[in-house]
Amino acid sequence: MKKILMVLTSISEIGDTGEKTGYNVAEAAHPWKVFKDSGHFVDFASIQGGQPPRDEVDSTDPLQVAFTEDEATRAGLYNTARVDVVDPDQYDAVYLVGGHGTMWDFPDSEGLQKLVASVYNAGGLVGAVCHGPAGLVNVELANGLRLVQGRKVAAFTNDEEVAAGKDKVIPFFLADRLEEQGATHVSADAFEEKVVIDERLVTGQNPASAAGVAKEMEKLFAEVIHQEKAEEQHETEALRAEKDAEKDARKAAAEAEH
Repeated sequence: MKKILMVLTSISEIGDTGEKTGYNVAEAAHPWKVFKDSGHFVDFASIQGGQPPRDEVDSTDPLQVAFTEDEATRAGLYNTARVDVVDPDQYDAVYLVGGHGTMWDFPDSEGLQKLVASVYNAGGLVGAVCHGPAGLVNVELANGLRLVQGRKVAAFTNDEEVAAGKDKVIPFFLADRLEEQGATHVSADAFEEKVVIDERLVTGQNPASAAGVAKEMEKLFAEVIHQEKAEEQHETEALRAEKDAEKDARKAAAEAEH
């Protein structure tokens, strides 16, 4: 079992428009289902801590309904940890949930930057979907390079911002900012599913890509678990061989005495 930390925005309003926002429920619920079905533990954190705001729940989506009604999830979301006090060593992966609010509080959160960098530097996975990749902006790794530098990524596109009517409101175009930091932005048509895997970084373009991001992260987890089991078996066999050698040596010594 692996431990995954979902990070959520603390912004409840889109700019100064008065329009309510928060984390995108579908982008949390669908990956949550994938991770839980695989037996992994899911925890929650947010930029400011406490109970994060959320977008509207689509009552026709059974996974969103299940997510919001699950007792353990409700408890975890009631009082989330603040990202800058989270111990990254406790997690095997961090997953950045989207929602327009992330455009205002993800990019400049030093706590989030340190958390993402620490998990990745330790060999963990980083996933992000839609506007969640705003949390990849400004993340610098131990080698001095930006996390997205030289990598292929997916994120909400400029065309999708225009279609959503938010192009005049957002502080920047996310796809453009990622490319400015050295990433190659890869996209599908507007609102079509697109998931991009680059080593241990998995990103998705929009809400339709959320489950796909989690599924690709799960595949990477499976590879890691397989490798860990192989290493454990190798260590067990080596220990057994060592014990057998010691036993044979003692037997030989005893026979020599006689």
